[in-house]
Amino acid sequence: MKTALITGASRGLGAALALALAPTHHIIAVGRTTGALEELDDRIKEAGGQSTLAPMDISTDAAMQQLCRSIYDRWGSLDLWVHTAIHGAPLSPASHIAEKDFEKSVAINLTATSRLISYVTPLLGETGRAVFFDDPHAGQPFFGSYGTTKGAQIALARSWQAESVKTGPDVRILSPKPMPTGTRARFYPGEDRAPLSDIHTEAARLLPEILDPA
Repeated sequence: MKTALITGASRGLGAALALALAPTHHIIAVGRTTGALEELDDRIKEAGGQSTLAPMDISTDAAMQQLCRSIYDRWGSLDLWVHTAIHGAPLSPASHIAEKDFEKSVAINLTATSRLISYVTPLLGETGRAVFFDDPHAGQPFFGSYGTTKGAQIALARSWQAESVKTGPDVRILSPKPMPTGTRARFYPGEDRAPLSDIHTEAARLLPEILDPA
């Protein structure tokens, strides 16, 4: 069975994609919330799939090194990396951004992504695939921390994508529809969530773009 590493699998789109990919992939689920990962594992098993849980913080370098080493030791390679882990710092005027919030945004959204790219690239090799998800808020009022670091993450992914065209892995950047996630609820409190796309519906819509060999 193919393998899929999902960073940010404990909730939201990451969890929904884990369930959507489980029929065809052994899911390696990374997230900070152990209970949520265990619930995901139960649902995957109920559907006849298999998963390996990795309750850890992607900004902890030693943990990510150990994770990738463990993937190599057990499977030798990786077929798919789906990166949904994100830190949504509180909205704030640019002149009032708390230093700790900005540092955490940089650590999770940018630095951890850069490290993971370097660690995961050898596992993916020429034929594997990495998937990122754009959420453009750069330059929008009060989105200084999130917009800046999320935008930088996608810029980094686009560079990797351009560099890997001839050598692999295949790097894809997708654009999900707005979903009623916890992160969005913090950004838009009181928003009417009825028009938003259900996370499982969105996972099903994105799945062909994730798996399409073209």
